[in-house]
Amino acid sequence: MTSDPGLRARDTLALLGTKGGPAIRPGSTMPTANLLRLGQHDIVVDCGLGVSRGLVDQGVSLSSLSLIFITHLHSDHYLELGPLLHTAWTAGLATPVRVFGPTGLERYWHHFLASMETDIRLRIDDEGRPDLRELVSFRSIDAGTVLSEPGLEVTAIRNAHPPLIDTFSLAFSNADKRVVFSGDTAPFEALSDFARGADLLVHEAMLEEALPALFARVGNGDERLQRHWMRSHTLAHDAADLAGRAGVGALALNHLIPSDDPAYTPAHWQHAARGFDGPLHVGSDGLIIPF
Repeated sequence: MTSDPGLRARDTLALLGTKGGPAIRPGSTMPTANLLRLGQHDIVVDCGLGVSRGLVDQGVSLSSLSLIFITHLHSDHYLELGPLLHTAWTAGLATPVRVFGPTGLERYWHHFLASMETDIRLRIDDEGRPDLRELVSFRSIDAGTVLSEPGLEVTAIRNAHPPLIDTFSLAFSNADKRVVFSGDTAPFEALSDFARGADLLVHEAMLEEALPALFARVGNGDERLQRHWMRSHTLAHDAADLAGRAGVGALALNHLIPSDDPAYTPAHWQHAARGFDGPLHVGSDGLIIPF
């Protein structure tokens, strides 16, 4: 992807959406999406609601979209994948886009194309645009090496986010830098080894004392939602402990649960993650983290 030279920075992570979960409310942040700029590669990691606007706000030209990774099939991570690709196409996309994600993601794309068939056909026939369906390719992620090419290597391990099985932590590296995304996960020790020595670990986090108020606010869940949080996600202090054991250069707390309760400030998150003594970034939409 290309972007406005005045806004472009190399070896940075832009947190486009930092909310854990799909719902948005007045005053809330947006669901999960990231822009990783590593060497000469611009990589979108997860496509929650708002990713298109978030990329544009970072100065990205959507017509140069080229590489997207989806960590797992929960809506707050891929709901806007189809609209992002379609919007990029209407913005001038004419070059291939590679999408890497769990098995089943391509099925979502086929159904999105079916839902937009009338519009896509009209724009091809009436406006002379290339066929969107021929521009986008999908590759399924599995544990191990996902992508290896000059200047970029991507590896994956399955994490612990039940009831899903095809759900992944991802590492992006080149000769100089390494960035690891936990994905949505409960604590699991293999991530400590996977992230060891990374320049930046981006880890999901829950604020334990804020969960009761969040549960009351959701309004249409039962005790199964609470059980899901505790068996499938990571408390901030556990993320901090893992980052310390892994010896990472910096920790970014992302996919915050909750991210939109005004009763809790970044200071609460910093206190919860005090077990990590390196640079700590508490996620907020639009935050740019150099590494």
